[in-house]
Amino acid sequence: MISSALALIVYFPFFAALHSLLADPCFKSRARRALGKASDRWYRLAFALLAVAMILPFLCILVFLHDRVLYIVPAPWRWLMMACQVLAALALLGALRQTGIARFLGLAQICGQIEAGSLVTDGFYCHLRNPLFLFGAIFLWLFPTMTLSLLAFNILATVYFYIGAKHEERSLREEFGKEYEDYRQKVPMFLLRLKCHEDHGQL
Repeated sequence: MISSALALIVYFPFFAALHSLLADPCFKSRARRALGKASDRWYRLAFALLAVAMILPFLCILVFLHDRVLYIVPAPWRWLMMACQVLAALALLGALRQTGIARFLGLAQICGQIEAGSLVTDGFYCHLRNPLFLFGAIFLWLFPTMTLSLLAFNILATVYFYIGAKHEERSLREEFGKEYEDYRQKVPMFLLRLKCHEDHGQL
C-alpha cells in the first residue's frame, strides 16, 4: 500500500516546479509574446484554475491514502487551536481583500482591468511584507490532529511558502523598483510588528 506521506513527497516537487514556472515573469512574458493581448486578460484566471486543479491531488492523498496519526490534541486546547485557525483564515482573507480578490483570481483582468495596481503597504502589509504566506502557514500548523502525511505536507508547504515569498518579492522589485525596495527596508518579511513603519499607506 502506498504511503500518503511518500505520495506527497513525490508529487510536491512536480507541483512546486510547475506552479513556479507559470508564476515566473519570464515565462509570462513569453506567453504574452506568443498569445498577444489575450494573455493579459486570461493568463491569471488560467493560472488560478490550474493551481486549484493541481491542489486537488493533495486533498485526495490526504483523505484516501493510508496514513498514521501522530497526535491528537485534547480539549480544550483543540478548540483553542481551531479558533486560532479561524482567525488565521479571516486574517488571510483580509490581506487578500487588500490586494484585491478579483485581481488575485484573474476576474478583474478578464473584465479589462489590465493595469497593475498600486503597491499596497497599509493594513496587514504595514506590519509585514508577506501576510498571505504567514497566515497560511499558521493555519496549516494549527490542525489539532496531526498525521504523518499532514506533517510532511506542512513541512513542504512551509518551505515552498518561503521560496514563493522570495520569488514574489523579486517580481515586486521588478514591477515597482525603488518604491518596493524602500518598503522592503522598513517592513519585516514574516515577523509581525505591532507598530507600523513610518509613512504607512500607499507609498
